[in-house]
Amino acid sequence: MQKIKKVLNSSVVLVVDEHDVERVVLGKGIGYGARPGDPVRADAVDQTFVELPAADRRDLVELMARIPGEFVDLTRAIVAAGEESGLQLDPHVYLALADHLHFAVERHRQGLVIVNKLVWEVRTVYPTQYAVGVRAVALTHERLGVQLPDEEAANVAFHLVNADVGHEGVDSVRVVQLIGQLTTIVEHSTGARLHGGDLHAARFVAHLQYFAERFFSGRFVTSEDDFLFTSLSTRYPRAVASAERVRAFLRAEHDVELPNEEIAYLALHIARAAPA
Repeated sequence: MQKIKKVLNSSVVLVVDEHDVERVVLGKGIGYGARPGDPVRADAVDQTFVELPAADRRDLVELMARIPGEFVDLTRAIVAAGEESGLQLDPHVYLALADHLHFAVERHRQGLVIVNKLVWEVRTVYPTQYAVGVRAVALTHERLGVQLPDEEAANVAFHLVNADVGHEGVDSVRVVQLIGQLTTIVEHSTGARLHGGDLHAARFVAHLQYFAERFFSGRFVTSEDDFLFTSLSTRYPRAVASAERVRAFLRAEHDVELPNEEIAYLALHIARAAPA
C-alpha cells in the first residue's frame, strides 16, 4: 500500500510504498485535505504516477512544491491531448512541462517576451507536437486567462518531442537548430526559398530531419563506391555544390566529415526543392 509522505500542492502529493520507493502522484484535487500517512486509494482513476530518480529526487520535489496546482492540471490536459494525437510520452514530461508553463506564464505577466525563432522549423519537422502546442496555448488562455504568444506552441512542442518514447535520445532543439542552419545555407547558395509551405520544401525539410537525427547519432549512410555522388555531380552540379557547402559548414562547426553518399542524397533533395 502506498501512503502520502508529503502534500506538495492541491494536485500533487509525494507517496512512499511498502518498499520505501517514492513516487510523485498527480491528480486533480488529490492534495486537498490530505495528510502525511493517509493511504492512496488504489482504485482512484484520475491519477498519474511518476517515478523519481534518486539523483534528482530532492530537486523535483521542491520544484513541484513551488508550482501551483492549476499548472499541474493544465499540464495533464496537454499531455492527454498529446496522447490522443498518438504520442507516447514519458511520465517525466509532466514535471518538465509544468515547470515550463509556470515560468512562461510568470514571464508573460511580467511583460518579458522571448521570441522563438525556430517556429517554422518546429511546425514543419514536428507537426503533431506543434499542433498539441497550439492546443496548449489555447488551454492556457481558457483555464488561466493568460494569452501566451503563438510562438509558445513551439516551446511546448520541444518538450513533447524530447519526452516522446519514439524519439528517445533525440535532442529536438539541436535537431531544429541544425535544420534551420542547413536550410539557410541551401537558400543562400541556390537562391531558392525553402522557408515556406511548398511541397518540395516540406520534403526537403523532412529529409533534413532524418539527416540531423543521423548526424547527432553518428549513423551515416555510406557506400563502397561513389557512383551516385559522381552521377549527380554531372547531372546536378549546382545542387552538389550547395551540398558541398553544407559539408564544409559541418566540418568547420562540428569537426565531422560527411561521406559522399550523404552528400549525394542531400544534393538529390536540393535538386528537387530548388530546381535550376
